[in-house]
Amino acid sequence: MRFVKSQHPVVAAVPVLIAAALPKDLNMTDPTSVKAVTKTIAAEAMSYYKGNETAFVDLDPPYYWWQCGAFFGSMLDYTHFTGDNTYEKTIHTALVQQRGPDNDFMLPTHFGQEGNDDQAMWGFSIMAAAERNFPQPDPNIPSWLQLSENIWNSMVSRWNTTACNGGLLWQIFASNPNGLDYKNTVSNGGLFQLSARLARATGNQTYIEWAEKVWDWTQAVGLIDPDYNVQDGAHSRHNCTDINPVSFSYTASIYMYGAAVMSDVTGDQKWTERTEKILEAAKSFFSPFENATNIMYEHACEHVGTCNTDMRSFKAYFSRFTYQSTWFVPSIIPTVNELFHTSAEAAARSCTGGAAGTSCGHRWYTGGFDGETGLGEQMSALETIQGVIVNQVSLPFKGDEIKVVRQFSSSPAGPATPSEDSSSGATPARRRNLRRSRS
Repeated sequence: MRFVKSQHPVVAAVPVLIAAALPKDLNMTDPTSVKAVTKTIAAEAMSYYKGNETAFVDLDPPYYWWQCGAFFGSMLDYTHFTGDNTYEKTIHTALVQQRGPDNDFMLPTHFGQEGNDDQAMWGFSIMAAAERNFPQPDPNIPSWLQLSENIWNSMVSRWNTTACNGGLLWQIFASNPNGLDYKNTVSNGGLFQLSARLARATGNQTYIEWAEKVWDWTQAVGLIDPDYNVQDGAHSRHNCTDINPVSFSYTASIYMYGAAVMSDVTGDQKWTERTEKILEAAKSFFSPFENATNIMYEHACEHVGTCNTDMRSFKAYFSRFTYQSTWFVPSIIPTVNELFHTSAEAAARSCTGGAAGTSCGHRWYTGGFDGETGLGEQMSALETIQGVIVNQVSLPFKGDEIKVVRQFSSSPAGPATPSEDSSSGATPARRRNLRRSRS
């Protein structure tokens, strides 16, 4: 591992004070209003989490461990988009305390439920922390970038060529056999997107090659169809010839954002076109009825009332990764604004439930709160509304811009401890994890 000393001390950001506002009062044209509304929604989302600044606590049932990792991705977005560092230490503690004994988010306490897609969802959050220089004060813990690379190494080691000519299986452990015969697009899309983002962050050609490889495999087996719909998966026992045609919004956006990042990394027009085509296909997740034009919905389950707890959060990741795709493929901005801004207004109108009148609903096309709420609903509204200001924040850092920040933003102002940057040109698969003792 090669370390590069920072040329200048990293200075902690000045904490930002934001007044809260009721979601129903959202003014889409005023960034201050957007931040005020998301502050309210974020606070209610955080009420589902029982951990604090010093201790991680799993989400209560029915929420699984993977959604906790995804949830902190939403809170990282909130912190980055608004500048509100209220939850900075809580986010940090949750992320580092779930990294596992080998610093790759393979956590023994969750082996019974951890699949490749679960690890990827935590990986997205860790990668975001790296790309934003999110504080990591403990020098005994690897940097966010190193942790991201460890996750990638763990995932790529399970690339499975026993059937379908490649691909990741849904599950990892024999103790959870339900998905050991199924190759799903969330797992493979996770590896694709992490490869693309690590390629951009490090400049390492190996990551580029793997992003190309995973995309080509997904398309070759038909999980990305000719119209760029992203299907759910296929079974190994049928050599991936039995495509499951169910599609979910977040899966499309995972591939969309990876393609957008690859457009930036390579400058190849094919990645721009792929991004555009996935977005075009993803229009199917809008306008469930004639009187609900451009309002987002999960068409596999929402209008028929069959969305489970997991599915109720999918719109959050759909919004996150589609908005962020505009950073690298600006040609999609008009379409994204048309669809997602309308949905953001509808989401805000749904956030009028509960005792405080700020709980967000599930079906935004009803015109108000539909009586169904939970963490997934809060996350979905949060990401869809805060994404309105996505192009008012800095782009993800890369290369020498990525630093290890040793001081929280909420700490007294002043220079942080000089840091070390883990960017390197070494082959990822040969890089050694920075492991902590199991004792």
